[in-house]
Amino acid sequence: MAAPRRAAVLGSPIAHSLSPVLHRAAYEELGLTGWTYDRFEVDEAALPGFFETLGAEWAGLSLTMPLKRAVIPLLDGISETAASVDAVNTVVLTQDGRRTGDNTDVPGMVAALREHGIDKVEAAAILGAGATASSALAALSRVCPGEIAVYVRSEARAAEMRQWAERLEVSVRIADWADAEQALHAPLVINTTPAGATDALARSVPERPTALFDVLYDPWPTVLAARWSAYGGAVVSGLDLLVHQAVLQVEQMTGRAPAPLDAMRKAGERALAAR
Repeated sequence: MAAPRRAAVLGSPIAHSLSPVLHRAAYEELGLTGWTYDRFEVDEAALPGFFETLGAEWAGLSLTMPLKRAVIPLLDGISETAASVDAVNTVVLTQDGRRTGDNTDVPGMVAALREHGIDKVEAAAILGAGATASSALAALSRVCPGEIAVYVRSEARAAEMRQWAERLEVSVRIADWADAEQALHAPLVINTTPAGATDALARSVPERPTALFDVLYDPWPTVLAARWSAYGGAVVSGLDLLVHQAVLQVEQMTGRAPAPLDAMRKAGERALAAR
């Protein structure tokens, strides 16, 4: 019988996380009866101490805010993707003690888009410029060779996005949030803002919208996503992203591929419906 293995998601706040639901569904489908996946409330100050408690039974960690950058100094190395956005959401722990960081948000976004038939767009727009926006910019660097318009509320955020654009070698045009309704006419719109921030934009959705990727998943649908869908536009949800990035995490942590995408998605849908 194989030795028990552990994994978990860390962050603060963490009670809302769907990661345990998704990973446990994968373990059940893969027959990994000795695997467990938990959640722990851990902030930046507590993170080094948590790492000191990790034994050989630990296989991996998922990281959410505010730990994606804070974890990097605690690792033996990070992937090129994680380095490109200076953020780690996945840590793979080997039994010899090595800790390697990766970012599955970026390829998870690309996979979610491709699942909806979006392999390439000539231009795109990003709503917001927070932590998720840098991952969105990195994902777009793989599918959008043209200009990316980023709609921001402050010059500080604008400066940050210009830095990310230079680092990722993508063409970015910074625009004021007051003009955000113009973003809705782009071939692909990625909304990275908090719940409610785009509700007022819903009334400006064009009659024939193209594609919207709204990274929120609870509550769902957002006002913007509901209007977009009602007008016949393609909508990629935050659950799509969450599942695809979790699939990559499961594969890295367990060494089993492919991870059961459909089973994980259905488990997530059931959990959200029960909230």
